Amino acid sequence: MQMNFIGIMSFVKTSLDWIGAIIVFAILLLMIAVLILYFIDKTQRKQTIRRNYPVIGRFRYFFEHLGEFFRQYFFALDREEMPFNRAERSWAYRAAKNVSRTLAFGSTRNLNPTGTVLFLNDQFPTLEQNALESKPVLIGPYCQQPYSARSFFNISGMSYGSLSKVAVEALSRGAAKAGCWINTGEGGLSPYHLAGGGDVVFQIGTAKYGVRNTQGGLDDNKLKDIATHPQVKMIELKMSQGAKPGKGGILPGRKVTSEISQIRGIPAGEDSISPNGHPEIKSVADLLDMLNHIRQVTGKPVGFKTVIGSHQFLQDLCHEIHARGIESAPDFITIDSADGGTGAAPQPLFDYVGLPLKESLPLVLDTLIQQNLRDRIRVVCSGKMITPSGVAWALAMGADFALSARGFMFALGCIQALQCNKNTCPTGITTHDKDLQKGLDISDKSERVAYYHKNMVKAVGMIAHSCGVAEPRGLKRQHVRVVTESGLSTPLDKLHPYQEDEIETEQV
Repeated sequence: MQMNFIGIMSFVKTSLDWIGAIIVFAILLLMIAVLILYFIDKTQRKQTIRRNYPVIGRFRYFFEHLGEFFRQYFFALDREEMPFNRAERSWAYRAAKNVSRTLAFGSTRNLNPTGTVLFLNDQFPTLEQNALESKPVLIGPYCQQPYSARSFFNISGMSYGSLSKVAVEALSRGAAKAGCWINTGEGGLSPYHLAGGGDVVFQIGTAKYGVRNTQGGLDDNKLKDIATHPQVKMIELKMSQGAKPGKGGILPGRKVTSEISQIRGIPAGEDSISPNGHPEIKSVADLLDMLNHIRQVTGKPVGFKTVIGSHQFLQDLCHEIHARGIESAPDFITIDSADGGTGAAPQPLFDYVGLPLKESLPLVLDTLIQQNLRDRIRVVCSGKMITPSGVAWALAMGADFALSARGFMFALGCIQALQCNKNTCPTGITTHDKDLQKGLDISDKSERVAYYHKNMVKAVGMIAHSCGVAEPRGLKRQHVRVVTESGLSTPLDKLHPYQEDEIETEQV
């Protein structure tokens, strides 16, 4: 018994000696590391804080990095964060998971700030048995293959490259289940956009990815090959994007894989920087020439996407259409808001350039009405459309369709980590790191995409029914009021009165 006790004590002493040795060794390593960092910090000349406060100064940059996460999860209130606050993201998450979207006690939304949108409920709301589904809308009556679009809410342009292949495939499969279209973004048509078997809008950016010739111009044969695919329903010419008007797409070289380089027609591993604009389009005449050329080559509806700046552009466009004939008009115009999103953009463009949708959408609609072109040209809008109120407002203003990119990213599980441009997205959505992509289950996320769409459409319908109309497109400007600087609201149709035609029908 005594021998066993002595053996145990000997074992404990030996273990403590080893633990002590490990601790001493760890302390020595730490001291060596501190000395190395001290030497590096004192000799470097790029950061003053580290040079003046070696080693300790490094914590400043570490805490600055952590600050984003602490503000998001601990300190910011539900309605404070940008670009999307916790309340908005929470609705998108719950809609995608198809769980309860009801709340208790009262709204946390402040109804007093200028610009706050209020929908006017009717004393005799539409009953469930009288509610109607929105009818399909025909796009491109003058082309060989018009498109009858089923849903007023669709997936905005997101390129394979900016997004991972698993994210794009989940979106594609979800879109097919939901019955909405998915836009390819300017990165070309990938097999992952087609994987779900649903409707696809092919976007042509300024670099003509996927349909470019060796000089970077449009290759008609490549375009024709893409257009012959039965899933490709429309072609969208991208002039500018909400987050970076006047700047082309930016895809860092670390995200340009061999597959992406093949799809886009560019070198692998090199930064993919699109031109600021289409070199061959310098006027509204050139724009219409290009749109009509694409329509002739493909036989499908063709429109363009842009951020609205000058009102003169719209006037010049309408006058040129009237000079050529109604059939020369774009089949649709996609208006992107200045508060749109992207994977990478310069901050000055993010913050200061372009008009937000609250100004640009009524401007476009009213101009088309004045010029007697509203029935000819379908109007699509995008930019921060992740909750039902935004979509309902756009339909009430007069838009035919609303698009969302970031809303569907939230449906995929995006946590707004703001790392889209770094290839380190923790949710596997905007990274080509295969280890990170493993966390995104295509089957599960495609279901969430479909549920997000379904619940969005349902919620917009609920707003419409509360306003006394039978279906979402029945919403009009008179159903909305906007809070002004006085603290009181004013009717939306007073802020943006409906316009009368300037051009007589017989003159067209």
